[in-house]
Amino acid sequence: MLKWSQLYDECINCNKCTLVKNRTNMVFGEGNISAPIMFIGEAPGADEDRTGRPFVGKAGQLLTKALLALDFKRDEHYYICNVCKCRPENNRTPKEEEAMTCLHYLRNQVALVKPKIMICLGATALKYIMGEQFRITRDRGKWIERKGYYIMATFHPAALFRDESKKKLLWQDLKSIREKYDELIKNNII
Repeated sequence: MLKWSQLYDECINCNKCTLVKNRTNMVFGEGNISAPIMFIGEAPGADEDRTGRPFVGKAGQLLTKALLALDFKRDEHYYICNVCKCRPENNRTPKEEEAMTCLHYLRNQVALVKPKIMICLGATALKYIMGEQFRITRDRGKWIERKGYYIMATFHPAALFRDESKKKLLWQDLKSIREKYDELIKNNII
């Protein structure tokens, strides 16, 4: 397992796929590197590529606001990152080879953070964390215990801009995360 600085250096110098050609910044991750909760999205968008920070665009602001309403602070309670560390052009879904290339970095981030709770934000994160047999429409909101992690998938906050009916479901899922977090604290797991 790499140390944080080694992992970051390896990631920022990566040129293993074509995404590096169009990126402005590599977007590694942000938050508490010893957090009990880890949120994993798909890939950086335009705002993230410009700033080098994850989830700072409209979708990220929406998620941050909702998490703050549940008393979750980025620098204290969670770490947030994406499967892919570079922005796919036009915010398209990452290609299989792009995601597979970045999976090494994500696995090392998970190993270093050691979260108890992992949240897959959207179908892409769910696919690369849990496997192709999982579906966001069928499996969102369900807790799965695997290898010492409590894992749940929910909608990516960007999906709410395309379909407002998902807002209530995302909010239910976020409240479920709060309940799971409180349960794990009560049981001295966190």
